[in-house]
Amino acid sequence: MNTPSAPASTPVPAAAPSLGAHAPRSRASLVALTALAPAIWGTTYLVTTHLLPDGHPLFAALMRSLPAGLIALLITRTLPRGSWWWKSLVLGTLNMAAFFPLLFVSAQHLPGGVAATLGAGQPIIVAFLAVLLLGEQLSSWRLGWGVVGVIGVGLVVLGPGAGFSPVGILAGLAGTMSMGVGVVLTKRWGRPEGVSAMALAGWQLTAAGLVLVGPALLIDGVPPVIDTAAVWGYVWLALLGALASYTIWFSGIRQLPVTSTALLGLLSPLVAAALGVLVAGEALAPVQVVGFAVALAAMLAGQLAPPTLSPRRPAAPRPAARERSAQVSRPGAGRQG
Repeated sequence: MNTPSAPASTPVPAAAPSLGAHAPRSRASLVALTALAPAIWGTTYLVTTHLLPDGHPLFAALMRSLPAGLIALLITRTLPRGSWWWKSLVLGTLNMAAFFPLLFVSAQHLPGGVAATLGAGQPIIVAFLAVLLLGEQLSSWRLGWGVVGVIGVGLVVLGPGAGFSPVGILAGLAGTMSMGVGVVLTKRWGRPEGVSAMALAGWQLTAAGLVLVGPALLIDGVPPVIDTAAVWGYVWLALLGALASYTIWFSGIRQLPVTSTALLGLLSPLVAAALGVLVAGEALAPVQVVGFAVALAAMLAGQLAPPTLSPRRPAAPRPAARERSAQVSRPGAGRQG
């Protein structure tokens, strides 16, 4: 049976124009969801220092990546195809297998504040890499807020006794560069059609774990004592610090501008500092509170579109000019009687 078509005079539903009104709200929700990933990463320092055995950073990186990757593969039951075998290896190495150990080395040789400030420079690196690898125009708006964010984080986490170790600084910069390249390549390559963000995270985490198995067992070895607190620490890092957070992160990278997404990484050192106050009993000086506000403002401002200058409208003609124009336009205007 044929369904009769609507008459030609049927009006266009009035609800259609309202879709644009919900776009900012949905983008704000996406930004807020994506921001959960760096917020979770901000717990890593507290978990590592309070729950995990000392002196085994490579083993901790292995336990953070490989179990999470295997769980993701079991849940999604999706394996890479074609070029995604080597792409997963490259991205897993950049985002995790190289980044995790370099982060630990930086934290071991530098005060936590210096290491966090180096990590906060990632949006600046991503802004330039987006030009080289994605062909995007350099966004001075987001680049500027990235610099402001680094200053804000520095005010929060740098203390008067901060020391500078060449090894720690090189490791921190290398780790920041590694994940910066990984973020931009993740944006460039996207993910195959029909593949979920969790599957993409699982590919990379599994690849990272396989890369880390040898170094972790040969250099660090298994800690002699793994107590209940350490087990909970490894579970937290694997399930929330890796599986959940990277699933959220890769989903956000696909839908948001890469530089503004990188600016959300400022949350990581800020959450670490906040947990130091709430859990470790640390106190924030007034200058640190100011830095906290500056970093948050930079992160939020970087999510907004750059301001644009509205085109100048032609000036309205003066009354005398309008009268002369009307006279010229009337039939017979300008003739002598």
